[in-house]
Amino acid sequence: MSKRRVVVTGIGMLTPLGIDLNSSWEGLTQGRSGIGPITAFDATEFSVRFGGGVPDFDVAPYIPIKEARRMDGFIQYGLVAGIHAMRDSGLDITDSNRRR
Repeated sequence: MSKRRVVVTGIGMLTPLGIDLNSSWEGLTQGRSGIGPITAFDATEFSVRFGGGVPDFDVAPYIPIKEARRMDGFIQYGLVAGIHAMRDSGLDITDSNRRR
């Protein structure tokens, strides 16, 4: 078994409470719920009609729309959360450390 270490240097979040770390954290600390009626599709045929969607999500500032159209929403969420985590980390990505 490998004993490689992982260091978390940044956090990225897209949650029902907000589309970034600050708004999600604020919602958590204020005890808000991100759960509500499902509006992304018609859920009337399902027994459960409540869920937690990501409000006001716009992928355009992060991923070219042409590419985003070919991705499922959960992939878009993951990529944007990763971008937020990289920005939060404060890491300076250069040619010498790009592949690490």
